[in-house]
Amino acid sequence: MQETGKNDPASEKVILIVEDDNLLSAGLVRALNEEGRKIESCGNIREARRRITQEQPDLMILDINLPDGSGYDFLTELRKKQVFPIILLTANDMETDIVTGLEAGADDYITKPFSLAVLRARVNTQLRRKIKDNRGAENTLVWKSGRYRFCFDRMEYYVDGKPVELSKNEQKLLRILVENEGITLSRGALIDKIWTNESEYVDENALSVTVKRLRDKLQAADRIQTVYGVGYLWVKANGQD
Repeated sequence: MQETGKNDPASEKVILIVEDDNLLSAGLVRALNEEGRKIESCGNIREARRRITQEQPDLMILDINLPDGSGYDFLTELRKKQVFPIILLTANDMETDIVTGLEAGADDYITKPFSLAVLRARVNTQLRRKIKDNRGAENTLVWKSGRYRFCFDRMEYYVDGKPVELSKNEQKLLRILVENEGITLSRGALIDKIWTNESEYVDENALSVTVKRLRDKLQAADRIQTVYGVGYLWVKANGQD
């Protein structure tokens, strides 16, 4: 099922609805369809995977209970390599279910039954956020490679789809390393960039400790490499140029 607003296809916002209840899915398509949007729907995870391969959506509405698997598991799978906003649909309003979804990487959730007006408002909020986050290449602060997904603008960091808490200095170090992927950065340069506002002398041991903690938290012994006598670099994943 698919309905498309009338507009330039290149500028359309694609919304993918993954819901196996045909009546509800049709209602969602009608409620969200407007000029400048292309609304697509499917009823299972297998078809959703195929759709995403063909065209990455700007937003997904994902039901938790699907005929070929758990929406939570699919969400975790998506968050290993996808960064588009995902709103969960669930019949469960238990706090544990909501927390599970958010920790797995959902941007928002709606419990059934729900108001279509509320759904539209939440969809609009996520689309506005995506536009803001991706306004200009210099402001696109999402980095992903293999098992890693780092959302620098939102200070969210994931390894294998699971969130990781990083300190302020660990975040600074990580961003510097991945933005210079494959390039060895000297210890002095890293210290200057990370502790830019420090008025007093910073012991080089502080950098060693920060590197170790970051490496351990990200399980990145194979990616954060020590170049003895020089500094550190973030190693490119296999298959990258």
